[in-house]
Amino acid sequence: MNEDRLKHSYSVGKKMMELGKGKNLCKEEIEDLFVLGLNHDIGYEVDSTGRNHNKIGGKILKRNGYKYWKEVYYHGEKQDEYNSLYLKILNSADMQIDKFGNDVGFEKRLEDIKSRYGEKSEVYHKCVELIDSIK
Repeated sequence: MNEDRLKHSYSVGKKMMELGKGKNLCKEEIEDLFVLGLNHDIGYEVDSTGRNHNKIGGKILKRNGYKYWKEVYYHGEKQDEYNSLYLKILNSADMQIDKFGNDVGFEKRLEDIKSRYGEKSEVYHKCVELIDSIK
Protein backbone atom coordinates (compact mmCIF):
# COMPACT_ATOMS: atom_id res chain seq x y z
CA MET A 1 0.00 0.00 0.00
CA ASN A 2 1.19 3.51 -0.62
CA GLU A 3 2.12 5.72 2.32
CA ASP A 4 -1.12 7.73 2.29
CA ARG A 5 -3.29 4.58 2.23
CA LEU A 6 -1.28 3.20 5.17
CA LYS A 7 -1.77 6.44 7.12
CA HIS A 8 -5.49 6.34 6.34
CA SER A 9 -5.84 2.69 7.37
CA TYR A 10 -3.85 3.16 10.58
CA SER A 11 -5.92 6.20 11.52
CA VAL A 12 -9.17 4.38 10.72
CA GLY A 13 -8.02 1.63 13.10
CA LYS A 14 -7.26 4.17 15.83
CA LYS A 15 -10.61 5.91 15.28
CA MET A 16 -12.38 2.54 15.46
CA MET A 17 -10.73 1.89 18.82
CA GLU A 18 -11.94 5.28 20.06
CA LEU A 19 -15.48 4.61 18.85
CA GLY A 20 -15.41 1.08 20.27
CA LYS A 21 -14.43 2.35 23.72
CA GLY A 22 -17.58 4.46 23.63
CA LYS A 23 -19.56 1.24 23.09
CA ASN A 24 -18.10 -0.38 26.23
CA LEU A 25 -16.38 -3.15 24.27
CA CYS A 26 -13.80 -5.33 26.00
CA LYS A 27 -10.04 -5.07 25.41
CA GLU A 28 -9.98 -7.90 22.85
CA GLU A 29 -12.87 -6.39 20.88
CA ILE A 30 -11.09 -3.01 20.82
CA GLU A 31 -7.96 -4.75 19.50
CA ASP A 32 -10.06 -6.51 16.84
CA LEU A 33 -11.43 -3.14 15.74
CA PHE A 34 -7.92 -1.80 15.24
CA VAL A 35 -6.90 -4.80 13.12
CA LEU A 36 -10.08 -4.43 11.07
CA GLY A 37 -9.30 -0.76 10.44
CA LEU A 38 -5.79 -1.63 9.32
CA ASN A 39 -7.11 -4.20 6.83
CA HIS A 40 -10.25 -2.51 5.52
CA ASP A 41 -8.66 -1.14 2.32
CA ILE A 42 -6.39 -4.02 1.27
CA GLY A 43 -8.48 -4.47 -1.87
CA TYR A 44 -6.81 -1.36 -3.30
CA GLU A 45 -3.66 -3.45 -3.76
CA VAL A 46 -5.52 -5.54 -6.36
CA ASP A 47 -8.00 -2.96 -7.69
CA SER A 48 -6.15 0.31 -8.25
CA THR A 49 -9.35 2.02 -9.43
CA GLY A 50 -10.84 1.48 -5.98
CA ARG A 51 -14.30 0.85 -7.40
CA ASN A 52 -14.49 -2.68 -6.01
CA HIS A 53 -11.79 -2.56 -3.35
CA ASN A 54 -14.25 -3.49 -0.60
CA LYS A 55 -15.52 -6.62 -2.40
CA ILE A 56 -12.04 -7.70 -3.49
CA GLY A 57 -10.57 -7.11 -0.03
CA GLY A 58 -13.44 -8.96 1.63
CA LYS A 59 -12.96 -11.97 -0.65
CA ILE A 60 -9.22 -12.05 0.03
CA LEU A 61 -9.82 -11.94 3.77
CA LYS A 62 -12.55 -14.59 3.59
CA ARG A 63 -10.22 -16.89 1.67
CA ASN A 64 -7.69 -16.42 4.47
CA GLY A 65 -10.15 -17.17 7.27
CA TYR A 66 -10.41 -13.63 8.64
CA LYS A 67 -13.29 -13.37 11.07
CA TYR A 68 -14.45 -9.91 9.97
CA TRP A 69 -14.23 -10.31 6.20
CA LYS A 70 -17.89 -9.31 5.79
CA GLU A 71 -17.22 -5.93 7.38
CA VAL A 72 -14.55 -5.27 4.76
CA TYR A 73 -16.73 -6.65 1.95
CA TYR A 74 -19.70 -4.43 2.82
CA HIS A 75 -17.93 -1.27 4.01
CA GLY A 76 -18.30 2.01 2.19
CA GLU A 77 -21.82 1.43 0.91
CA LYS A 78 -25.22 1.90 2.46
CA GLN A 79 -27.00 -1.43 2.09
CA ASP A 80 -29.41 -3.73 3.81
CA GLU A 81 -27.75 -7.05 3.00
CA TYR A 82 -25.49 -7.21 6.05
CA ASN A 83 -25.22 -5.27 9.27
CA SER A 84 -23.06 -5.52 12.38
CA LEU A 85 -21.75 -3.27 15.11
CA TYR A 86 -18.23 -3.58 13.68
CA LEU A 87 -19.45 -2.56 10.20
CA LYS A 88 -21.17 0.50 11.68
CA ILE A 89 -18.00 1.45 13.53
CA LEU A 90 -15.86 0.86 10.42
CA ASN A 91 -18.07 3.01 8.20
CA SER A 92 -18.23 5.77 10.78
CA ALA A 93 -14.45 5.83 11.23
CA ASP A 94 -13.71 5.53 7.50
CA MET A 95 -16.01 8.44 6.70
CA GLN A 96 -14.20 10.70 9.19
CA ILE A 97 -10.58 9.97 8.28
CA ASP A 98 -9.22 11.64 5.14
CA LYS A 99 -6.86 10.04 2.63
CA PHE A 100 -3.85 11.34 4.59
CA GLY A 101 -4.94 9.86 7.92
CA ASN A 102 -6.34 13.04 9.44
CA ASP A 103 -9.51 12.93 11.53
CA VAL A 104 -11.53 15.58 9.71
CA GLY A 105 -15.12 14.62 10.50
CA PHE A 106 -17.91 13.76 8.10
CA GLU A 107 -18.33 17.10 6.32
CA LYS A 108 -14.66 17.67 5.47
CA ARG A 109 -14.34 14.05 4.40
CA LEU A 110 -17.20 14.57 1.96
CA GLU A 111 -15.58 17.77 0.68
CA ASP A 112 -12.36 15.83 0.06
CA ILE A 113 -14.19 13.05 -1.80
CA LYS A 114 -16.11 15.61 -3.87
CA SER A 115 -12.91 17.43 -4.82
CA ARG A 116 -11.24 14.18 -5.94
CA TYR A 117 -14.12 12.43 -7.70
CA GLY A 118 -16.54 15.22 -8.54
CA GLU A 119 -19.95 16.16 -7.21
CA LYS A 120 -21.74 14.08 -9.83
CA SER A 121 -19.64 10.96 -9.31
CA GLU A 122 -21.06 7.67 -8.08
CA VAL A 123 -18.36 7.52 -5.40
CA TYR A 124 -19.40 10.88 -3.96
CA HIS A 125 -23.11 10.02 -3.98
CA LYS A 126 -22.48 6.67 -2.26
CA CYS A 127 -20.52 8.45 0.46
CA VAL A 128 -23.24 11.08 0.96
CA GLU A 129 -25.82 8.30 1.29
CA LEU A 130 -23.62 6.34 3.68
CA ILE A 131 -22.93 9.34 5.92
CA ASP A 132 -26.62 10.24 5.98
CA SER A 133 -27.37 6.71 7.18
CA ILE A 134 -24.67 6.93 9.89
CA LYS A 135 -25.84 10.23 11.39
